Amino acid sequence: MSKESKYDKSYKRDLILKAFEIISEEIINHNEHFAVQKWYALILDAKSSYDGIKERIKQLENIKKHMDLAVTLNPNDATTLHMLGEWCYQVSELPWHQRKIAEALFASPPQSTYEDALEYFLRAEAVQPRFYSINLLRLGNCYLKLKKEDQAKYYLKLAASYPAKSNDDHHANKEAAELLNKLR
Repeated sequence: MSKESKYDKSYKRDLILKAFEIISEEIINHNEHFAVQKWYALILDAKSSYDGIKERIKQLENIKKHMDLAVTLNPNDATTLHMLGEWCYQVSELPWHQRKIAEALFASPPQSTYEDALEYFLRAEAVQPRFYSINLLRLGNCYLKLKKEDQAKYYLKLAASYPAKSNDDHHANKEAAELLNKLR
């Protein structure tokens, strides 16, 4: 519900804060369960994004720590593998000013590469083929960043033709189609 455009920002933030309260209790009682670790990472990321860019950057390593633990507890969860890929992709995409904030906050700021992201997205796809339109889109994005146009086109075509059932699917369809048009 916090991702739905029909709700206002204040209501979405309240949902995230309530979810964080719940998952914070669960992480204490069930920290060996992969889904608790996965949801903790996901909700911490959402919460920190409401708390501002400085807080979000501060939480990046903590978010990754919980995702790493989730994938250790269940290496065959495509969603967690995708989340790790997304983390790597987003860190690789950090704009210059956000990198400078990260450098000011940490002795060694979080770092990643498109190759790291690609590896996780490919692992997610191997575990559960075509499970998520955004994973297909990100595979195309990574291959574009790595200047591997043929592989990029393959995944972008899959993302562009993915049956759209959610906002994420519509977003993936649109972005993939736009990227494909630029490649022609």
